[in-house]
Amino acid sequence: MVAAMAAKRIAMVCMAAATLLVSFGVGADVAAPTAAASPKELQRGFSVAHDTSYSQFQPVLSDPTGVFALGFLRINSTMLDLAVLHLPSAFSLWRAIPDRTAPWSAAASLSFNGSLVLIDSATNQVLWSTGAAAGNSAVLLNTSNLQIKSDRSPGAVWQSFDYPSDTIVQNQNLTSSAALRTTDRRFAMRLGSNYFGLYIEPPPSSSGGVAAAMYLKHTALEAKSQIETGGGPIYARVEPDGYLAMYQKEGDPADVMSFDTFNHGIRAFRRMTLEPDANLRAYYWDGSRWVLDYTAITDSCELPTTCGAYSVCVPPSGRCACLANATDGSGCAAAPVGNGLCGTTGREVGGLYWELRRQGVEPANKEQLGFEHALSAEDCEARCARNCNCWGAVYSNGTGYCYLMDYPAQLMVAADERKVGYFKVRRMEEAAERGGRATGVTVALLVVGVAVVVAAAAFGAYRVWDRRRRTEAETRRQLGADGDGLSPGPYKNLGSFSSVELSSSFNSFRR
Repeated sequence: MVAAMAAKRIAMVCMAAATLLVSFGVGADVAAPTAAASPKELQRGFSVAHDTSYSQFQPVLSDPTGVFALGFLRINSTMLDLAVLHLPSAFSLWRAIPDRTAPWSAAASLSFNGSLVLIDSATNQVLWSTGAAAGNSAVLLNTSNLQIKSDRSPGAVWQSFDYPSDTIVQNQNLTSSAALRTTDRRFAMRLGSNYFGLYIEPPPSSSGGVAAAMYLKHTALEAKSQIETGGGPIYARVEPDGYLAMYQKEGDPADVMSFDTFNHGIRAFRRMTLEPDANLRAYYWDGSRWVLDYTAITDSCELPTTCGAYSVCVPPSGRCACLANATDGSGCAAAPVGNGLCGTTGREVGGLYWELRRQGVEPANKEQLGFEHALSAEDCEARCARNCNCWGAVYSNGTGYCYLMDYPAQLMVAADERKVGYFKVRRMEEAAERGGRATGVTVALLVVGVAVVVAAAAFGAYRVWDRRRRTEAETRRQLGADGDGLSPGPYKNLGSFSSVELSSSFNSFRR
């Protein structure tokens, strides 16, 4: 009997604790990162609204194992995206990255009617879609691959593996038609004819005036399999045994880039990610955490994020210094990039930039740049100065090599004094001229606005003064008309009273 009563009390306490947790919203947050309540397949006609009560991730579709889920993901605390998450680590393996961004608070919805479509319901704008996929169902495989399937086709008519964001997982092919890009779109990994490269992407505003800058190139060794010219594009894949392989066709790989656990017998889920610092790294999941297994760049001076544009990195410490002392408060950063350095009609080449020279520097990525033979540093500089698409040149007195750069100075490292650098820094004048008219309009509108405010204030002051004048006149008239023998002496200075005070005074006389 006592034991039964004790058990009953314990049950009541547990129920009360659960109720308290739910009242504080804990239940929703705990349930959010799981996929237990999510369907395993989406059929035509499916639609789900974004629920902002989820703090970070709202699952919509799960894989058969419950390890992966597709859903609404909160990005940078405020923005909304669609993503496939590895639930044990809450790491996004794939993201839609909509062209039109929306805040986490947006009234968004995800629907499937042959294609997956993410819509801002408030504006009825399509944020992202899979295009004309014409499928019958959408599923998430136990590989993390999101697929749209059709009854008319044995394979997938669309799959997320063909459109990676910043990550590929094991057994996922990275093809030459795709690329890995960091979430801020500044850096990319792409495949060439027989290599893969890491690139600094040109800014969106460059309009072709700046080229992508390669900062790492890995060429296939072709030890077991040759890459044949005209034999088709290559592709890369993370293999379960712990390496990145490059293929032109299935069979022996043309290249094997081994990880730390290569052939160590570790069978675990693997991924390779191009990370925000521009480095390429590989990991495997050990059941509780992602274990680092490969790092492409180990010298910090070879990373474009270490020092940035128009700076020089000093190895091995990684200390940074500006190529020139900045005088406009911008530090080492370059001026905003326009459409190149050729200028507009009627301007000479060179009118849009100023020149910077520095001894003792060279590009960390000179092997990727290629070179020309020049007779002297002056000859090398002249080749760049005459070229509208050239942003800089470095000459080596020891070899006579002239390295030309078709992008603003990046990845410069300290070297001996025989290396001489010449760099173009874009001027601000052109941007100022383009913005001059808009600025003039803004100033004109501001002046008009101020004038209107001042006029309104003056008119209001006049109305107050006129009302006060009329009140005072009425006061004098009434005081002069009263024949009750009251002396008007105390009200000699009526002008010193406000209208409120005068009204109160008259009310007191009339009581």
